[in-house]
Amino acid sequence: MNWSAGVQCVTKCDNRKPKSGELAYRKGHILTIIDTSMRKGYYRARHNATGEEGLINSNNVRERAALRVDPSLSLMPWFHGKISGPEAVSKLQPAEDGLFLVRESIRHPGDYVLCVSFSGEVVHYRVIYQDNKLTVDYKQYFYNLIDMIEFYSRNNDSIVTTLTKPKKKQGAKSAEVELCKTGWLLDITKLTLGENIGEGEFGAVYRGEYMGQKVAVKIIKCDVTAQAFLQETAVMTKLQHKNLVRLLGVILHKGLHIVTELMTKGNLGNFLRTRGRLVITCVQLLRFALDVCEGMEYLESKKLVHRDLATRNVLVSDDSVAKVSDFGLTKPDSKQPDKAMLPVKWTAPEALKKEKFSTKSDVWSFGVLLWEIFSYGRQPYPKMSLKEVKEKVEGGYRMEAPEECPADIYSLMRLCWEQEPRRRPGFPKLREKLEQEMVKRRPGPEAELQEGIRSGCRS
Repeated sequence: MNWSAGVQCVTKCDNRKPKSGELAYRKGHILTIIDTSMRKGYYRARHNATGEEGLINSNNVRERAALRVDPSLSLMPWFHGKISGPEAVSKLQPAEDGLFLVRESIRHPGDYVLCVSFSGEVVHYRVIYQDNKLTVDYKQYFYNLIDMIEFYSRNNDSIVTTLTKPKKKQGAKSAEVELCKTGWLLDITKLTLGENIGEGEFGAVYRGEYMGQKVAVKIIKCDVTAQAFLQETAVMTKLQHKNLVRLLGVILHKGLHIVTELMTKGNLGNFLRTRGRLVITCVQLLRFALDVCEGMEYLESKKLVHRDLATRNVLVSDDSVAKVSDFGLTKPDSKQPDKAMLPVKWTAPEALKKEKFSTKSDVWSFGVLLWEIFSYGRQPYPKMSLKEVKEKVEGGYRMEAPEECPADIYSLMRLCWEQEPRRRPGFPKLREKLEQEMVKRRPGPEAELQEGIRSGCRS
């Protein structure tokens, strides 16, 4: 295989005792190729966890491919939806001990049925949904169907036999198989979970460590939500940019674990609010704006629309680099969003009214994000209800400049808030404008050498 710089790869074996100049690694570690012009059969690579660089034997690695965004990709390929008992029996033929599927209960809406083949018969177990948990026997409770199937694949408590062979729904592809094949499936035994660092609408986020690397782990236990986030994960496998939060991989265990690089300083809104103008300079605010803009320019180049750009969805790294995160709403072509989930104060008028999402609606959101940055994390449209915001913005109202905001930056916000999407600048143009502002305010070489461009962003 001909490799190129920037490609991620997965190691196929251990190299615990490297020769001089070689990189040490264990089987399953993720490396990034940085130079292919070495001696034949060798590349120079960087270890994604340790940052160390060295030579690797090309025969010892395989490419980490992007996961296809495919609606048939399923965390629950054994889930057949609303089918009857007789239909389930016909699907579990020829009979084989441990062959199983799960279906929705027709007789008891909201419940499920686990159908298991054993001794030539199919046994049906009602899975009762109670207090946000599932149970077959009122003794063992599960957060979701994935959790339940995992358990009964190891134990046969309360059921006739362990589950050994899933009967896949026609057309469904196993997410586990695809993640493993492409190199994105991580090993739960190598993950150590630490403290809870965030609770979201869709699940909790924990600090953790994976094979020596500090990570953030988003755990999604709801089956339907986990399936939706699988598509987010597929999008993230295609994206590599210094201003996008990097996906390390996925673990399938009692739901979905999405493992990303750890952004130690939290989200940008909180970062700004807890430090304020006495600590963070105008140049540093510009740097954050430019970081986000570069990440969004990359998304634009991939023809992707974020749809939820705001400082709460921008995270700050240990060295104070801002990176765009939360691609849960990211779509190549977003025309049918869930209106109830739309962040009204950040959403462009045409997206709220006509469900028209595009890079230009992301530009509108970027204008609101700029306002957040230069107001040091204040809530946009202060003291206005969501209904008022909708009505006033449609009528032409625009927020006033934050206190002490440079006039040129406020002009940029107003350009982002043009009523007509075609009149808003693209992210490449916005980046150029921000770079010009940076040059005007950047300290001289000596001051920059001493202080660093981010010196005021202290923990």
